[in-house]
Amino acid sequence: MTGAALTVLGIETSCDETSAAVVRGVPGGSTELRSCVILSQDVHRVYRGIVPELASRAHLTAVAPVVDRALVDAGLAVRDLDLIAVTEGPGLVGALLVGVSYAKGLALAADRPLVGIHHLEAHLFGTALEDPAAVPPFVGLVISGGHTLLIDVPAWGHYRLLGETRDDAVGEAFDKVGALLGLGFPGGPAIEREAARGDPSRYRFPRPMVHRGAGQRAGDPDWLDLSMSGLKTAVVHAVRDVRDLEAERPHLARGFQDAVIDVVRIKVERALELTARPRVVLGGGVACNRALRAALAGALAARDVTVHAPSPRIATDNAAMIARAGLFRHAEAGAPVDADSRLPFPGLTRGASPEPPRP
Repeated sequence: MTGAALTVLGIETSCDETSAAVVRGVPGGSTELRSCVILSQDVHRVYRGIVPELASRAHLTAVAPVVDRALVDAGLAVRDLDLIAVTEGPGLVGALLVGVSYAKGLALAADRPLVGIHHLEAHLFGTALEDPAAVPPFVGLVISGGHTLLIDVPAWGHYRLLGETRDDAVGEAFDKVGALLGLGFPGGPAIEREAARGDPSRYRFPRPMVHRGAGQRAGDPDWLDLSMSGLKTAVVHAVRDVRDLEAERPHLARGFQDAVIDVVRIKVERALELTARPRVVLGGGVACNRALRAALAGALAARDVTVHAPSPRIATDNAAMIARAGLFRHAEAGAPVDADSRLPFPGLTRGASPEPPRP
């Protein structure tokens, strides 16, 4: 269903990126990204992880100038907006409060409607900003530092949870192994660079929860779920036994990355066996990993399944995806908006496929 074109300002402050973006489009139709500004917080590199209090303080000083810059880049003023969309969860509650409070004040001062957006749903929308083919039906893989989810998406707003992490998210495992290998924070890009120089036969780490034993088959709880803790522990033991970490670092990185990619690929293939969707859509920072994208594309080509991945700018936390999700959720403007670190995923079910109602 389509309607009049809307101009939406998105605001994102769920973790350590302060971002604002302007999207113009027709609900249910085409969209245009008019601007996107992302300010990352490098201070967390010092601590090798996100420090919530520092993140909140940085958002406080950055949110207003970032929003102003996004409007200038789009050639618009606040009065030209039809809607303001802001991340209300999940995320760091202090960081979320900054964005939500600013968005509420801006909406009130400008007399514009405000809608709250679920951060993970927005990741599913992000890829479609650059790739018009990244639309339902598809299997969605949200893979980031804080989340790993496999979701069946028959239509926007209708979601079935297929699998999720039992412990560390994939991105978190990359960060922890990156720190273990002395590669700093964030670990993902550094591990990918090191792995490109590594020997894939040097270290063969376990592939957790992918065995096809008598206790694991389609329908069992661990068939589509993921676990990274055992793999991470295996890397810890390997590093302890290494005499020259500098020499072994590329090979350790390659062994770890290959194990992660194998696990993710197998879980995605299993999801496709259950759903028969024609495409897979990636979202989240780990979707930037070129080896992962290539492995998925190569493995799924034989199934005539296409893989759609966002650019690095849209893969990481950004307000463009928030604005795009706001375009879809525009009819919900006016409902209460509050920061919620554990905000439930809207329209998400478990079990039977949530096929959308027929007209």
